[in-house]
Formats: sequence, structure tokens, C-alpha cells
Amino acid sequence: MLRRGLLAWVSRVGVLLVLACSSLSLLYVMTCSPHSEDGLVSHALPHPGLGVGAAAGTGAAQGGPTGREGYQVMLAEREEQHRLHIASLKKQIAQLKEALQARSEQLKGVQDSVDRAAGVDRGGQSPAGGVLAEGGQGPGVDRSHADLQEFLRSQLGRAEVHQGTRLPSEYAVVPFESFTLQKVYQLEMGLTRHPEEKPVRKDRRDELNEALETALQSLNTPRDGADQSRSTKVYSPSDFIEGIARTEKDKGTLYELTFKGDQSREFRRLVLFRPFGPLMKVKSERVDTASVPINIIVPLSQRADKFRHFMHNFREVCIRQDGRVHLTVVYFGKDQMNEVRSTLENTSREFNFKNFTLLQLNEDFSRGRGLDVGARAWKGGNVLLFFCDVDIYFTADFLNTCRLNAQPGKKVFYPVLFSQYNPTLIYGSQDHIPPVEQQLVIKKDTGFWRDFGFGMTCQYRSDFINIGGFDVDIKGWGGEDVHLYRKYLHSNLLVVRSPSRGLFHLWHEKRCADELPPDQYRMCMQSKAMNEASHGQLGMLFFRHEIEAHLRKQKPQRPIAKKT
Repeated sequence: MLRRGLLAWVSRVGVLLVLACSSLSLLYVMTCSPHSEDGLVSHALPHPGLGVGAAAGTGAAQGGPTGREGYQVMLAEREEQHRLHIASLKKQIAQLKEALQARSEQLKGVQDSVDRAAGVDRGGQSPAGGVLAEGGQGPGVDRSHADLQEFLRSQLGRAEVHQGTRLPSEYAVVPFESFTLQKVYQLEMGLTRHPEEKPVRKDRRDELNEALETALQSLNTPRDGADQSRSTKVYSPSDFIEGIARTEKDKGTLYELTFKGDQSREFRRLVLFRPFGPLMKVKSERVDTASVPINIIVPLSQRADKFRHFMHNFREVCIRQDGRVHLTVVYFGKDQMNEVRSTLENTSREFNFKNFTLLQLNEDFSRGRGLDVGARAWKGGNVLLFFCDVDIYFTADFLNTCRLNAQPGKKVFYPVLFSQYNPTLIYGSQDHIPPVEQQLVIKKDTGFWRDFGFGMTCQYRSDFINIGGFDVDIKGWGGEDVHLYRKYLHSNLLVVRSPSRGLFHLWHEKRCADELPPDQYRMCMQSKAMNEASHGQLGMLFFRHEIEAHLRKQKPQRPIAKKT
């Protein structure tokens, strides 16, 4: 009972104290409330959207001396607050600059360590073989740097950078994407994606821009011990020609970027690698293609009219623009042989072109056999071979890409060409088809990346001979190119597989011979179906009767006149 009484008394006292405090607070507010002049001052305080002059004018007009003094006091307080805030921001900026400088020095130390580990000398040249060196850690590299260096070195050693990895089949190949300053040419399209990406997705654009900026910084940074008088060229994005990149999801991303060199036929190529960490430079080299001829080998049987169109492109690109090309035509049979010979002789007389060879085989057509004979017929030492077909259109830029992506004993180039759809279906009728040069547009409705074809390839003759050449027992259409491709995949050579924006397959009607074995006939029919039109265009053709019926229903019907 005593405890209950005590609690009741405490409660009453607490209530009285609360009422007393509330009364005192109300009395204080009433006593200290501002007079009319102070009220005017409160209205004269500057609004956030008004300038100082506007606020001052309002205070001068509405308030007396006390109002102006109050305004000045408030203004001084605001200025002091701003000064303190600015001082705080300056201090934070200085701290961030110091942290950024420390981070830059840390990354530079890691990059130098990685360069030493990767075997890149100060001149930017990678030693032959690309064997990773051990050690190279300076006394200033702490344990975290050493761990990062070890990780980068292990990722670089596992990736296909210095040499190829033996692969079981063509399905295990990780293809490259090619890119320019504005576009990315991609193979993994699906039904909603396009063969070229423009505009490039932001994360992809930022990634490629970082690679480009790193390459430009490397090119424009003087190297210790280099001849400073040799080149005064300052590289800019306009010097960038083309790049290729591919990502191995368990290792990292490899970039090869090509820039214009000091001379007209000289190039600068940089190899960068991003092992899911800082971007690192692997190699920087000059590539002089002035003395690198290409032997273009074309197997042919009949089709003299197609050969004339091919030679029109050949004269413009190979003779007038490039000038470092030899043409080898391997002709099967005798029918239309004279027309083909006449076309070559006319080109020789008109352009004083002597760098061609015409070989004739009196046997049934075999593409692999023709290319094999043409490659082995060359007697001028090692040469870069480009296996081509008569229905292929290529540009001068592609010839340079061919030279840059093939290296004897190191790598072969398997470009993915852009295959044209049936122009009659694309442009509606035969009468509306534009000239060939205007048809070569890389878009979803005009063609597709021929990623299942391996017939067009750039490789050195020595690599072709060492790998064993084609399987000449394969007759007729298809199969021989896949066998050669698999041989390279089973070797230690790097296989560069990427879309090429300067290589086109012109549409032509495809006929699949009844004499073909079932597997070859099936491959031929699949290729024929894919060459006609896009998925959407084929769908429109398949459902054209339903579409026409729908359009007939939508036509307005004429009203029937009433009889009088």
C-alpha cells in the first residue's frame, strides 16, 4: 500500500511540473515575440530564389534601421556558414587528390611489375616466344602488389595471347568482335540483335574507350632508350583503324588495336589484356606491310560471267589501290576456259598487270583440290595466301586486315564475311535492285554474318603445307574448309576468328546436286535456306496468303446503289 501511495504522489508531482513548464514556455514566447519592426525584418530576409540586391531593397523599403541591422547580422551569419562550407569542400578535394595520386602511383608500380613479369621491355617490344619471366618485384612493392601481380601473370599465361590452345572442334572457338570508333560488329545476334551495334551500349562503349585511351597513351609516351628523332607523330583517335576483342570468361579480355603508322603502309599495333583487373599492355609493335604480297587463289569451273564481275572488283581494289597482289586461278574443265583466259589477258593489257597464274585441271570440280593445287604451285618462297571464291567482294581495307592478322608460324586468320540476302526479296523486285556497291550495307535485313562458313581464310603457305593442306578426297560442295579449320584448331597456332566489315558474299542462286552424299546435301540445303532472306522476311513470304486475305478484308466496300 505504501508503494502504491508513493507512486501516486510521484505521478501528481510530475503532472504539476509539466504544467508549470508549459506555462513558463508560453509566457516566454509571449514576452520575447518580435515587434512590428522585427516582423518586417523576418519578411525582409532573402528568399532562396531572390538575389541579394532584391532582398536588401525589400528590407530598406519595409523596415527601419533595426530591420537593416538585423538583415546585416543574418547576412554575415550566412556568409560565415558559406566560408566554412567552402573550406570543408576544399579540404575534401585536397584529400581526394592525394588519394588519387597515391592510387595512380600504386597502379603504375603494379603495371611496371606486370610488364616485367610479362616480358615487355621498355621499348614496348615483346620478346619472341612471350615466355613469362619470374620475379621482377621491387622493394617498394608490398604484399598486395605481389599478390595482384601473381594473379595477372597467371591469367595472362592461361589466355590465348602468345600462342594458341588446342581445341577439340570449331564449336569451342571463342570468336573475336571487331570494332571501329562508331560501331561494334558482333556475331552473337539472336533474332532481336543486329549484325552491327550502333549506337554501342554504354558499358561496352566505356570499356572500348578505355582500351583506346590506354593504347593512345602508350603510343604517345616516350619510351626509355627509344630513338626520339624517328617519329614525331602524335597519335589521336582519328589514327585508329580497327580493333578486335574477345573475352574468355574464365581468363579475361584480349584487345588488338591497329593504328596508322608513320608511313602509308606502316601500322602500329598494340595488344592489351584485361584479366578481370587493371588493363595491362602486352605488346606494342610496328608492322610494315609494304613488302607483304598476297596470293589470291580462286578455284573456278565455268561461271565465266561471274568471273568478269569478280575481275571488275579485283582491278579496282588489287591493281589500282593495293598493288601487292598475285592472282592464281585454278580452272576445272575446258568449257568457258577461253572466256576466262580472255578476261585475264584483257586485264593484263589494259593495266599492264602480269602477276597472275592460270592453271587448268581436266577433272571434276573440287574446291579443296583447286586451292591445294594453287597453294603448292607458288614457287616464290613463303607467301600470304588468301583462299577466295568468285562470288566474293572485298575491299582494300580487308587486304590490310588479312596481312595484319596472319603471321607465319604464329597465327592464321579466319574472317567471318557478311553474306548478302537475295536482292530481289530485299528490294521488292528485280527492277529496283541498286548497283552492287550500294548493296553492301551491313544491316539485319540485308544479310547476316556467315559464321558457319570457313572457306575464306588468310594463312601463310608454310603453315598450310606444314598442317597438311586440304583433304583432296572430298569431292563436290562443302566439307573441305571445315577439315582444314579443325587442323588449325588442333595445332598450337592462334586462330583469329572475327567478323570482317570489308568482306562480302554476293548472293547467287544455289543448286544442290542430287549426286551429293546425304550429309553434304543437307549442309547445302541449310546454306541455301539461310541465304534467301532474314527470319522476318521468310515469315512474311510463308504467311503471304494470310496477309493478302487480311488486306482484302480491310479494303472499303463500295456502297450498293438503291433502286428507285
